[in-house]
Amino acid sequence: MTLKTVITGTGRYLPPRVVTNDDLSQWMETSDEWIRQRTGIEKRHWVDEDAPVGPSDLGLEASQIALRTCAASNL
Repeated sequence: MTLKTVITGTGRYLPPRVVTNDDLSQWMETSDEWIRQRTGIEKRHWVDEDAPVGPSDLGLEASQIALRTCAASNL
């Protein structure tokens, strides 16, 4: 008996708050150039500090998006 697995939908979710390297340079001794040169990172998405959001909440958003894309692709 052969088992078959098919990926029918994918999803991702990024928190809306964008923090750039220039933003970080206001909080710590660094620069956009230093960060880009060593990591290639230009910006990152952060959850607001006061938001009651954890990793499982981000995963839930992503999984709901995946389910919607799966349903749309099977129409």
